[in-house]
Amino acid sequence: MSRRKILIDCDPGHDDAVAILFAARHLDLVAITTVAGNNSLENTTRNALAVLELAGLDVPLAMGCAHPLAQPPAAAAAVHGKSGLDGAELPEPARRPVAAHAVDLIVETAARHRGELILAAVGPQTNVALALRREPRLKDWLAEITVMGGSTGAGNVTPAAEFNIHSDPEAAWAVFNSGARLRMVGLNVTQRTGLGAEDIAGLRASGRRVAAVVGDLLGFYLARQRERRGASVAPMHDVCAIVPHVDAGLIDYEEARVDIELAGTHTRGMTVCDLLPAPYRAALGRPPANALVAVEARSRALVERVVETLLSYA
Repeated sequence: MSRRKILIDCDPGHDDAVAILFAARHLDLVAITTVAGNNSLENTTRNALAVLELAGLDVPLAMGCAHPLAQPPAAAAAVHGKSGLDGAELPEPARRPVAAHAVDLIVETAARHRGELILAAVGPQTNVALALRREPRLKDWLAEITVMGGSTGAGNVTPAAEFNIHSDPEAAWAVFNSGARLRMVGLNVTQRTGLGAEDIAGLRASGRRVAAVVGDLLGFYLARQRERRGASVAPMHDVCAIVPHVDAGLIDYEEARVDIELAGTHTRGMTVCDLLPAPYRAALGRPPANALVAVEARSRALVERVVETLLSYA
C-alpha cells in the first residue's frame, strides 16, 4: 500500500523540525513550504533546509510569504531562540529553495496529486490562504488541510489567541471559510503533549546523530518552556497535526464550527469553537460544522511514537 502524500507548510521552530522528521518517516513527504512566523522567512527557510540536511532528506522546498495579509509581522517566538531553532549546531544546508513561490508549489502539487494530498499547515496560514484564493479548485483537490493552531480554550499569545492564528487571523479566517476539508488540533491538546527531560536525555544518549541533535534542540526548547510558562514538557504542537494520518487512534476529534475572531479588542485571533452536537446547532440556527477539532490525546503513547521515530534515523 502506498503511503499518504503530505505537503508541510511550516515556520521552523523546534516542533516544526520534529514534525518534518516524523512525516518523512511515515508518510510520502512530497514538498515543504515555509512562511514567516516563529521567526523571519529567511530563518524559517534556512532552519527547514538544515533539518533536511541533517536527516539526508531530498524534498523540494519553496519559500513563501514574509508578512501577514493585513497586519504587521508578529514578533519572533522567543521560546525558539534567536535563530528560530537554537540549541544545537545544525549542518549548513547544501540544498537551496526551488525557484517557485510557496503558493505556486502548493497549487501545483495539489493539482498533480488530486484527492490524495494532505496539506499540513503548522505555521501562520498566509501561504495556504493565498493558494486557496489563487486557485478556487484547490479546496476540492486536497484530501484535507490539517491545521496546528487555535484552541478550544485559552490562548498563549493573548488570553484568547494562539500564536499561529494570531500571527495572521485574516489568513486563518480565509482557510476556515474556504469549504476545504479541515482538521484542527489546538493548544487544548498540544500543550500537554510533549517530551519530558527523560525522553530528551534518551535521545541525547542514543548514539544516533539525528536523535542526539534533536535531543539538544529539545533540551533548549524545554528550558525555554520552563522559564516562560513553567512547563514540564517540550510540547509537540506541530507533530499533533501529522499524527492522525499515521495513527488515527492517538487523538480524538469532534465535528465543530470554528470561527476566527477578527475584530475583538481582547479576542482578535481567537478560534471560537462551537462543539455542540449537530442537532442542537441546527435547532439554534447556528452554522454547520466546518472542521474536525481535537478534544483529547493519548499523549504518552503519542510521545513514545515520536521518540521511536527519531531513534529510527541512522
